Formats: sequence, structure tokens, C-alpha cells
Amino acid sequence: MKRKFVTATQMPPLFYLWLIPAWFLLGLSRFVILTVTFKRFVHWLGLHDGLAPRTPLTTADQQMRARAISSAIAVAAKYAPWKANCFPQAITARLILGFYDIPYALFFGVTRSKQDDDMGELKAHAWVVSGRVNVTGGRSFRQFTSVGCFVSN
Repeated sequence: MKRKFVTATQMPPLFYLWLIPAWFLLGLSRFVILTVTFKRFVHWLGLHDGLAPRTPLTTADQQMRARAISSAIAVAAKYAPWKANCFPQAITARLILGFYDIPYALFFGVTRSKQDDDMGELKAHAWVVSGRVNVTGGRSFRQFTSVGCFVSN
């Protein structure tokens, strides 16, 4: 308990500012994913930048904000009563980063799971990076082949 308290006191104010809104945005993102076709909301994700895996340049201040936003989304997703996997997290990160005009790249990727047979199960993933910060989705460039990239306007 003491460790959690110490960690909580070391979080930047931006983390606490976005914790509750991130939780609501995760729910809204999940609702949109379930009720609206991808074609109808794809323009909200940013400019389609093809397949090239690239990361936008950011300042030190933008990277600090992106880290705080990343932490808020991770904690909010952990306590969400709905499925808050990579896709709602990526949409939420895109919305919050866009609010601060922080450059981002939202990626969609696929990979095959390793199984005994020749063709493993196809797995999809979404992740967001901002400069050197992996905002959501972890270090996914090594594990997934990028099939789409959307960048900030």
C-alpha cells in the first residue's frame, strides 16, 4: 500500500487531470467501435499515411505530456468495466493527444500466432506513438506488421 501511495504522489498533475476523462473516452470509443462502421469514423483517426511505420518528431514537453496521457489511459483501461483493449485505447490516445496538438501516429498491425500448423491465427493490434513515447499498445513494431497508419493533421 505504501508503494502505491508513493507512486501516486510522483505522478504528474496531467495524469490526474485526464484519468476520469480517459475512462469516459474509453467507454465512448468502445461504443463507437461497436455501433459505427470503421468507414464512417476512420476520418477521425487522422490523415491516412499508408503503411510506412514512422514516428512523428516531438519536443521534450510534448513527450512528457504524452507519457502522462499514456499512464492515465493505462490506469483508466485497467478499471473499466467494459472491454478496453488496444483499439479503444488507441482512439482515446488520439483524441487526447489531438486536444494538445501533440503529433501522433496511430498504427494498425497484424501478425500470425505461432501454432503447430502452417497457418496460425491472425491477430490484429492498434497502437499509438508520439515521438519516442509508446502512448498505447507497447512496443508493437517488432511483433506486428503495419497495415495502416494515421498521423496527426
